[in-house]
Amino acid sequence: MITDNHTGEARRPGRIEVVCGSMFSGKTEELIRRLRRAKFARQRVEIFKPAIDTRYSDEEVVSHDHNAIPSTPLDSSASILLLSADIDVVGIDEAQFFDMGLVDVCNQLANRGVRVIIAGLDMDYKGIPFGPMPALCAIADDVTKVHAICVRCGNLAYLSHRTVQNDRRVLLGETQQYEPLCRDCYQQAVGKAKG
Repeated sequence: MITDNHTGEARRPGRIEVVCGSMFSGKTEELIRRLRRAKFARQRVEIFKPAIDTRYSDEEVVSHDHNAIPSTPLDSSASILLLSADIDVVGIDEAQFFDMGLVDVCNQLANRGVRVIIAGLDMDYKGIPFGPMPALCAIADDVTKVHAICVRCGNLAYLSHRTVQNDRRVLLGETQQYEPLCRDCYQQAVGKAKG
């Protein structure tokens, strides 16, 4: 959608969309779906991910279902601004691993008419809001919270429970290290671990 501003120039309305939830909830799948639709509409799309995320690919954003889309791995959110000139849509995967500067970067992009689509974990394995995600949810025009299914009871999952002993906040992993659990099953799992 393009609108005319008060000087009569055509301008795209920028926006920030956040897709958040636990691991295995389809966040990256939804990001890829939205970005593919934008490409189909002949919009100029650029996708970024944190350089530390090399689980499936160094260069691509890949969902757990192995759907992939080319991306640019970065160490700093500031690089996104440098690489987003003349872009209509910016996609950012695993946003929780970026620095807090990502919030300002996304605001700047949206303010200059870019559609910014962000996917990331809203909480870490302890249920604590993760990295820039809470602030991104606060400034977003639209927030979509997606849910995995609890592997123990079948209810909607609340968070990604870590199944291995490791206290590092960032531990890249898959089904060998994490399982989606609902709130009740998570409380039971944490209670057993303490007891």
